[in-house]
Amino acid sequence: MSYFAQLGLAEPILRALAAKGYADPTPIQQQSIPALLEGRDLLGIAQTGTGKTAAFSLPSIHRLTADPQPRRAASCRMLVLSPTRELAAQIAENMRGYAKYLALGVQCVFGGVPVGKQARALVPGVDILVATPGRLLDLIDQRALTLRNVEIFVLDEADQMMDLGFLAALKRIAAMLPKERQSLFFSATMPKSIEQLGQQFIRNPVRVAVTPQATTAERVEQFATFANQAEKQALLTLRLREGLADGSIERALVFARTKHGADRVVRHLTTAGIEAAAIHGNKSQGQRTAALTGFRKGSTPVLVATDIAARGIDVPGVSHVFNFELPNVPEQYVHRIGRTARAGATGLAFSFVAPDEKPYLRDIEKLTGVKLTPLPLPEDFAKEASRLPLPARKLLSGGDEGRAAGGRGRGGEPRERTRDARGPRRNGGGRPREEMGGRDERAPRSSYRPEGTPERVEGDRRPGKPRAEHQPVKFAERGQRTERAGGEGARRFGGDRPAHAGGDRPAHARWPDGGRPDGQRRPEGARHDGERRPAGDRPDRARRPEGDRPERARRPEGDRPQRAQRPAQGGGPRRFGNGQGRPGGQHRNRSDAAR
Repeated sequence: MSYFAQLGLAEPILRALAAKGYADPTPIQQQSIPALLEGRDLLGIAQTGTGKTAAFSLPSIHRLTADPQPRRAASCRMLVLSPTRELAAQIAENMRGYAKYLALGVQCVFGGVPVGKQARALVPGVDILVATPGRLLDLIDQRALTLRNVEIFVLDEADQMMDLGFLAALKRIAAMLPKERQSLFFSATMPKSIEQLGQQFIRNPVRVAVTPQATTAERVEQFATFANQAEKQALLTLRLREGLADGSIERALVFARTKHGADRVVRHLTTAGIEAAAIHGNKSQGQRTAALTGFRKGSTPVLVATDIAARGIDVPGVSHVFNFELPNVPEQYVHRIGRTARAGATGLAFSFVAPDEKPYLRDIEKLTGVKLTPLPLPEDFAKEASRLPLPARKLLSGGDEGRAAGGRGRGGEPRERTRDARGPRRNGGGRPREEMGGRDERAPRSSYRPEGTPERVEGDRRPGKPRAEHQPVKFAERGQRTERAGGEGARRFGGDRPAHAGGDRPAHARWPDGGRPDGQRRPEGARHDGERRPAGDRPDRARRPEGDRPERARRPEGDRPQRAQRPAQGGGPRRFGNGQGRPGGQHRNRSDAAR
């Protein structure tokens, strides 16, 4: 007789366990199931992969079966809260398997999909509801769900709930739950903040701790490779290619710190011929589900994820975990490598550590109490990396990341500087230094002239002309012009700036006919013949008496049509010029009024 049969679980549950091949319970199941069958509250401290889902699912399903009740509209008897969509879907799938031979309904609701279909599914009521906090509150606000009939409440991964900012939502949900209920509270770590949160949900609980706080998963061999950021992509590609070729890697999880970083890793792996998919918060729910399904089936052997996938994703056969970038929170490292070595299997965890990530490594080793085994770069890393497709080579050979790598380029070799038909490279490229006689004799960048470019005309100022040939010009007083030796029509400069050589540029005086040959400034108001005309002898610019301007004369306030109020709706005369609105967008300007 199995241990589960000795506990007195219902026969349909035992049949479902036998179909799954469960015979021996895990430590958390041995300690939790008897207390839960008695109806006690539970405070469980356990990492992911220790069998928590079965620990709270089996006794809860047994209790619901032993006390059958009709379903109530828009209500549920058991509520399970999960921090992520993937974990919620996984819990619901496992609970459906445990209740396979029972008449219990299991529904799962989470964001990223239309809420209307989920609300319609809850209309007749459901026995077990698995939800994320945000979508649960949406359904409650729409009056599609009520929590007044909850008999069993489960809060899973409470510490991640806090990390994701669900504290306010959890407090609101706690106020809606009935006081008479059974509560189960699970967390991988138990700091004071999590313990205070648990006091709002559980009363006089049974405390179960199957592993020490924040320790790494059992049977995981951990390695660290020190590499520059520009070398990580090539290193990951070579490791995965080798492992997938010899069969040592069945499924591999790669963790990146950012969403865009995860997408970039997938692009490079796909270019190298490695099937990979990404899962993170910017992906739609359909894309996330498809990526996870392909990873479970084995059609996509590599899944690149952010820390959203580090909790509760139980995929059999994950043999390797690669930390492409170390997490800045050491507890996340524990959850990452916990994706392997599950259900008694062994696993490997490789971490690529850049120079700026060494403080993160120290924090991880301090938390876990395990020193990662150093693993050097492969012997032929430079040679093998040079054969990779263009994206990986590009990271190794140039750009900001290449410079950040200390100039090593391809796995420690100096980067080659190339020059193509378009001219010198902008990132410090150009001709080799040996051909140019050293740095001091390097030609200025502006002196480069592509083939076919015509020579500049005589007298044009060349960029490379020595400054000694320029003649300084004294400071010019306001309204005056100074001439430089050897040229006419000199320009004004503020200070001793050098004048343009050649003297073939006309002065910039404002004359209708162009520049004057003598370079002299015309007095204000002077005519072309040099005569000064009286101010009143300018018909176009003379000041007329105020009353001699009929178009601008002051009229009584009510006699100004241009200031009439526009109608409340529709068009009206535009408030320009005389207010009549000129066709074609033409309006009167100041010169029109003077004519």
